[in-house]
Amino acid sequence: METRIAKNYYERLTPDNAALLLIDHQVGLFTGVRDIATGELKHNVVALAGAARVLDVPIIMTATSPEMWGPIIPELAEALPGVSIINRTTVNAFDEPRFAKAVEATGRKKLVIAGVSTEVCLALPAIHATGMGYDAYGVIDASGTFSETKRVTGLMRMVQAGVIVIDYSTVAVEMLKDNASPKARDLYAALDMPFAGLVGQLAGAFAKDRGA
Repeated sequence: METRIAKNYYERLTPDNAALLLIDHQVGLFTGVRDIATGELKHNVVALAGAARVLDVPIIMTATSPEMWGPIIPELAEALPGVSIINRTTVNAFDEPRFAKAVEATGRKKLVIAGVSTEVCLALPAIHATGMGYDAYGVIDASGTFSETKRVTGLMRMVQAGVIVIDYSTVAVEMLKDNASPKARDLYAALDMPFAGLVGQLAGAFAKDRGA
């Protein structure tokens, strides 16, 4: 068991071994988020989804009781045309058979997971997946919750269970692996990191100098 846990932490994410699970990024739930600015949360989850599409990583998206908590935020739905939303009533996404089958059908053992709220929509399926033998990665800055207490307790519970905590841009660049990749430009554009424009300007300037 200890050997497996250690391996989970150092084994790399790749576009061929990972799937992205986006759980309950719904309008109604966003209104209660307090541990991260909602604009930042929207940016991060949309960027994560865009990067996954650039890398051809399978994406599964869910909503819980949309008649209660509203639809998926429009920015995310627009970023993922053609990706079906699995509507469910269960608290833990894995308790919905269609979701569990969709995850299994990807054939991937590393599950990159983000959700609203952190301690429920993210933590419960991430812990469940870890218990099933998957390697679960909790994307903290593409998730949000309703108080700092909920955030801290959710993080602690995940770490205690062996979930790997990560952020949205690190997920993507780890899977990219090489900045010489033909997908690198599109990936960094999708990530839309605040400093990425400056990096691109510097790269362009150096390339121009070398050509002079």
